[in-house]
Amino acid sequence: MAFQTEPEPSRGKAIEVLPGVLRITAENPGPMRYHGTNAYILDDGADVVVIDPGPDDGKHLDTIVDAAGRISLILLTHGHVDHAEGIRSLQKRTGAPLAAFYKSTSSDRVPDIALEDGSRVGSLTAIHTPGHAADHLCFARGDGVLFSGDHVMAWCSTVVGPPPNGDMLGYFRSLQRLIDRPDRVYAPGHGPLLHEPKPFVQELLDRRLAREQEILEALGRGLTRPDDIRSALYSKKTNPVLVNAAYRNVLSHLAKLVMEGRVRELENETYILA
Repeated sequence: MAFQTEPEPSRGKAIEVLPGVLRITAENPGPMRYHGTNAYILDDGADVVVIDPGPDDGKHLDTIVDAAGRISLILLTHGHVDHAEGIRSLQKRTGAPLAAFYKSTSSDRVPDIALEDGSRVGSLTAIHTPGHAADHLCFARGDGVLFSGDHVMAWCSTVVGPPPNGDMLGYFRSLQRLIDRPDRVYAPGHGPLLHEPKPFVQELLDRRLAREQEILEALGRGLTRPDDIRSALYSKKTNPVLVNAAYRNVLSHLAKLVMEGRVRELENETYILA
C-alpha cells in the first residue's frame, strides 16, 4: 500500500493547507504520531474554530492563539491525549467552549457542547466514526473537506485497539461509511492531506479484511495465543511501540471475530475457531 510522506513541517508556524484552513503541527513526533499532532484553525468569517489543540505545550498553544486571533470554539475528534491534552489550557486562555462526542472518555473533559452523529457545528457536520476510539468524530465541511482525525491518515494505517475503547467492527463500518461519502480531501490528525481519498480508504478496508483472513488461517494452524499470532503476522516489527500496536490490532480483530461467532475465546485467554 502506498502511504504518503511529507517533509518535517515548520515549527511554531501556521501554514495554510486549504482555503480558510491553517495547520499547526505540534512538536510531539513519534512512531505513532509521525511529525506530530495537527491542530487546525478554521475561519469561516463568523467563527474561528480550532480542531484538536494537541499537547499541553505552551509554545504550541501560543502559536495557535497567535494564528487564530480569536477562538470561538474548540472541536475534538477524539479524547486521546496527543489530541486533547491542551484543551483545558486553551480554554483558560480564550474562554472558548469545547464541542466533542457526548460520551466523554475523560471525567475532566466533559464537553460544553455535546455532539452526536449528524450534529451541526457552524459550517461543519459531525460524523461518528468509532474504531480507533469509541468517541471518534470526523468533521465534514460542505465543500468536500473532511477533518478525519486518526480514523484515516495518509502516512499510515490506524491502530485499532480492543474494546472497550477500540472497536474493529465499528472501524470496518466507519471506513465503509466514508467510502460512501463524496468528500474530496481529508485533513488528518497526523501527516499530510489526503486528496481523492476513496481508493485509499477502500484499500485500507481491503487490507483489514486480508489481515482478518490471515488471523483465521493462523488459528487454523493451531496458533491460539494473541501474541503468537502477532509474532507470526507482524514479524518485521521490532520497535516496542509498534509491537504493542500490532498486538492490540490482533486483539481487536479477535474480538470482532468472537462477536461475529467465527471464533471462540477460551478461559485462559486463548482463541480457537468456532
